[in-house]
Amino acid sequence: MADERLTPHAELNRRLWDELSDNYQERHAGQLEKSGGTAWGVWQIPESELQVLGEVSGLDVLEFGCGAAQWAIALAGRGARMTGLDNSSRQLEHARELMAAAGVDFPLLHGSAEATGLADQSFDIVFCDYGAMTFADPRLTVPEAARLLRPGGLFAFSANTPVIDMAWPGELEHPGEKLVLNYWEEIQRIEPPGEPVGFNLTYGEWIHLFREAGFEIEDLIELRPPADAVSSYRSEADREWARRWPMEHIWRVRRRSP
Repeated sequence: MADERLTPHAELNRRLWDELSDNYQERHAGQLEKSGGTAWGVWQIPESELQVLGEVSGLDVLEFGCGAAQWAIALAGRGARMTGLDNSSRQLEHARELMAAAGVDFPLLHGSAEATGLADQSFDIVFCDYGAMTFADPRLTVPEAARLLRPGGLFAFSANTPVIDMAWPGELEHPGEKLVLNYWEEIQRIEPPGEPVGFNLTYGEWIHLFREAGFEIEDLIELRPPADAVSSYRSEADREWARRWPMEHIWRVRRRSP
């Protein structure tokens, strides 16, 4: 039975991620483990280098689409009071296994980041590495993150840039060297056959949405992989593409104080 609390795309993505989860973890868990759980994007650029989240010890932190919670487990080990949220129950099963192996415990919630049901101003940091900010509608998730954050709280997430989305129509296995998709319309909602629905916005729309939700923009970090980077998500040709043009970025915004 469909969950009436979910939008249609969230219901679809829940089903697809439940189906894809085992294969995803089999393909990528090794890379995520090797990075220690705290590295950004498909090229796993270390948090220690980027300093996106900063010191987390003693802070209430929500991973917004936690998957198997590799990030959340690592941050719990650094003293953060973690909560993990994911739309896929199967991903959360993987998270529980990894938490038990790591000897850590924190709440894992099954739900959509578009409407979490969590209390107002519950967190100091809301973040994700792709996660909900790729597979949920930002027009719903950005206001929800703002509601969940205390004044001065940090919202940070990585995602595909509009540039790669324009250069990577669904029929191609890798991004090309020409901009093909319409910047104004076709990157907003991307529906590859048999894959979860993805979302993006133009840069101007992101900025407008952040400000409307009560955020001040602190940084936009464009991620360029090292020349020798290896990824379980991407090929060597993709790496060379990402060294020429921006493939991934991280938004870092902060909830305005009254």
